[in-house]
Parts: sequence; structure tokens; C-alpha cells
Amino acid sequence: MLKKYIDRIVLSLVILISVIAFIVWFTYNPVQDFTASIPGLDNRPPRDASSEIVNIGERFDEYSTISTILTGKWTRFRGADYDNISKENTPLIDNWGDGPKIEWEVELGEGHAAPVIYNGKVYILDYNELRKRDALRCFSLETGVELWRRSYNVHVKRNHGMSRTVPAIIENYLVTMGPMCHVMCTDPNTGDFLWGIDLVKDYDTEIPFWYTGQCPMIDGNLAIFAPGGKALMIAVDLASGEVVWETPNPDIWQMSHSSIMPMTLNNKKMYVYAAVGGICGISAEGDDKGKVLWKTTAFSPTVVAPSPVILENGNIYMTAGYGAGAILFNVSENNGAYSVKVIQQYKPKDGVASEQQTPLLYNGRMFSILPKDAAGMRNQFVCCDPNDCTNILWTSGKEDRFGLGPYAIADGKFFILNDDGTLTIAKASTERFILLDKAKIIDGMDAWGPLAFADGYLIMRDSKTMVCLNVKKQ
Repeated sequence: MLKKYIDRIVLSLVILISVIAFIVWFTYNPVQDFTASIPGLDNRPPRDASSEIVNIGERFDEYSTISTILTGKWTRFRGADYDNISKENTPLIDNWGDGPKIEWEVELGEGHAAPVIYNGKVYILDYNELRKRDALRCFSLETGVELWRRSYNVHVKRNHGMSRTVPAIIENYLVTMGPMCHVMCTDPNTGDFLWGIDLVKDYDTEIPFWYTGQCPMIDGNLAIFAPGGKALMIAVDLASGEVVWETPNPDIWQMSHSSIMPMTLNNKKMYVYAAVGGICGISAEGDDKGKVLWKTTAFSPTVVAPSPVILENGNIYMTAGYGAGAILFNVSENNGAYSVKVIQQYKPKDGVASEQQTPLLYNGRMFSILPKDAAGMRNQFVCCDPNDCTNILWTSGKEDRFGLGPYAIADGKFFILNDDGTLTIAKASTERFILLDKAKIIDGMDAWGPLAFADGYLIMRDSKTMVCLNVKKQ
């Protein structure tokens, strides 16, 4: 009897444990801590990234010095006039002849950051993945010898590369913005650290998808940034590092990859910025400096990489990738009151659009590489009437397609870089696409960083290597 009683108790316990185990198994959600995979959010910096202590500009290493007679300049993103057109008179090659003349090449951290050039020196904000540092590196334009670097420790996880921005430079000031929104100002002649700003800590900036792509602007004695968060835009005195004015951000627009562009309308200078949330024009002069003059939410995709293209008579063109298409709108002013009117808005298959690079305006025409979702004309280099962006005048054709790489004009020629490191030279014609030559420069991938020209040299890069080409006509 006792054995039967014990067996019943054991059986009851087994049944009870089994029932409890089944209930736990049935109610457990194995993916409760998972998040949806959203393009751009993979490996995104954690929300507490701002808790990291970053001592901006803390380290300096000097390697060499040079003497040079070069005076050429490429001073910011898209060059001195923000148009991606070199104004130098140096005659450049029409074809590659016996092959591209590579003067030097250097290995970089994975990314798409591009350099500025000033008086024989090349400056680029790199990321050292091994040592986990943002590093402003200075090279000789003629030899590629590294002269010095100014760096600071900051943790950045690889996400289609790390670095993405172009510095801004004038005679005594060089301004950079790192992947995690750290602003640094240095003396380009000596590498001396002048001041720094952590936009995440000071302005609650939300680090964009794939990290910071906004390139800093220098305007006179000020550095201009668009942090988002607590301030839509700020101006910083170059000499002191003090914030001169801030633009309130009641709509909580966030930082995009787009860069600020200058515009003058009816003799009023303003800064045009395409944030995540909308596009705005902010006063750059007078008693209302920093005031929002106009804004529109008619075009507000969640990922914005190209910058605004300022056209004539108050017209502005703006485009973005991932199916967003483009918009052409007009800003008008009457007795100090501004209004915005949409002229055209369309999807990529219906007109000129771009995923990453900013279209180029030249001789009354606008040029772009169409994105992969532009139907039959996908990835072709195209020309359009900027007053009617759905009117594509010509294309490079099915045999000459390109990727997300950059393009610029120098000496009356287009230089167009494909993703795989192939560089095409074409005549800068508004009538048709005239191919002159093409050559594979780098055996790499993701050659997306903007081009820079000075003194007959062309600087280009892929995801890990920067090269200097001598493109002077012999």
C-alpha cells in the first residue's frame, strides 16, 4: 500500500511539473527582445552613446614637414563655390594615354570621407578602427607623405564604413565633424587644437543612420552646423569656439546626411538645410540672424543624403534615395514675408533624382546619376532642364551606367567615378554625352567619397584607399 501511495505522489508531481513546463513553454516569446531590421538601423549607435567621455583633439602626432610652392585650393564639400566645379585654369588630360598616372596612395579606415586641399596639403578626417580614433590626417599633395595627425578616442562600429564627411578650411582654421557628431577646429598650418563641440551632449543630436554625413560650413569668421535636437542650426565663432547664435527647433527636426547650402534671395542671404523632417531657410545676416525665414514639410523622407541645389529666381531642387524621388519648389519674398510653392514633385522613374550624390548645375543644365529605381534609365548619367526636372534631355545610355559614386567638372570635362573605382572622363557638354576615356584606378569597392581637384591633381578614394592622380595635360 505504501509503495502505491508513493507512486501516486511521484506521478502527481511529474504531471504537475509537466503542466507548469508546458505553460512556461507555451507563453514564452523567444523573440521578445528582437527588433525589426530596418534599413539604416543595423549597427546603429546605441541610445546611450552620448555617455561616452570623448576628449576631442586630445592626441597629436607629427611625422614630417614640407616646403611647397603649390597654391591650389579645394576648400570644402563641393569646392569653394559649392558647385563641384573646379575653377583652376590648369589644362587637364582628355584621355588616360598609357594609363592613369598615380602619384601616391594611402590606406584609410573604411569609409567615404573626402579631403580638402590647401596650398600643397591634403586634409582628411579618417577613422582608425584598430585604435578606435577619429583622426584628422594631413598629407603632402605632391608626395603623399603624412605630415601630422590630430586624433581622439571614440568608439564607432562599422556600418557601411565609419567616416563620411569633408572638412572645411580657410587660412588659419580647419573644421571637421566626426561620425559621432564631434566637431573639432584646428590650425591647419600647425595641427594645433583650437576648440571642440560634442553635438550629442550639448544639443541632444540624434546620430543619423550610417553616422554623420553633414559636412561643416565655414562662412566668414563663423562655422555653421545643423545639430537637430535642441537647435536646428548654430553658428560658432572660429576664433573663440563660442556659439554666436542658435536656431530654435520646436518641430524637433533631426540631423540628416545633407549639408547646408548658402542662398541669396532678393539680397537676403540665408542658409538652406534639408533636415529629417523638412527643408528650411535660415537667416545668415542682419538683426534676425538664426531666424527661420521659411520652411516646408512637402519633402521629408527619413533618409536624406544629397544637399539642396540652389537654382535661379528662388527655385530649389531637392532629392533623396530609397524611392523618395525629388521636389522642385520656389521660395518667394514680399515685404519680409516668405512663401513656398511646390512646382514639381515626383518619383525616381518620372524625372531626375539621386540617392547619394548632389546633382551638378552647369551652363543652365542640371546633371545627375539616376538611382537604381529609375526604371529603364537607372544608373545612367543624365542632363535635364532645371526648370522642368522631368524633362531629361539626354543620358549616357545603356552602355555607360554608373553607381553611387561622385562626379565633378574640371577644365571643361566631367570626371565620373563608378563604385568599382573606374574613372570616366567625358566632355562637359549640354548637348549630349561625349565619352572621352575611362580607366580602372582602384581595384576596390564603394568608391563613393567626393572628388577634390587642385594644382592639376585629382584626389579620389574607394572604401579603404585614397589615391592622388596627376591629371595635368603634358
